[in-house]
Amino acid sequence: MASSHEKGSIFGAISYEAKYSDTPAFKYFVIANVVVTIYGFLVLFLPSESQLWRLVLVFDLVLTMLLVSSISAALAIAQVGKKGNSHAGWLPVCNQIPKYCSQTTAALVAGFVGLVVYFLLVCYSIHRDLDPFLVRKN
Repeated sequence: MASSHEKGSIFGAISYEAKYSDTPAFKYFVIANVVVTIYGFLVLFLPSESQLWRLVLVFDLVLTMLLVSSISAALAIAQVGKKGNSHAGWLPVCNQIPKYCSQTTAALVAGFVGLVVYFLLVCYSIHRDLDPFLVRKN
């Protein structure tokens, strides 16, 4: 997402450049993914015997919600860019800047795949740390 940019023109007269930093939702998507990635690398170095794992689980849940909200916001803006909004008078722009839209779509798909993987890891952490189904015998 951070490398997506393309120059386009409207009616061949007005030139413009589309980049992810022009849209707050796309910036939020990039920043949220950077924060979660850095957090993920920091957790890798936490010893398995540490008592902080329950706190890590809480942070995992909060960061999962952060990822969901960032992808939702970015998807909403991407949908407006692709289809436009006739009620608001916004025209679709993806036919003028197809490379930008393809990169954005690929980033959103990758972000969604990452969210699913992260969600599965959170589910595993809940099962391992909290034993919600009372499978383990004490």
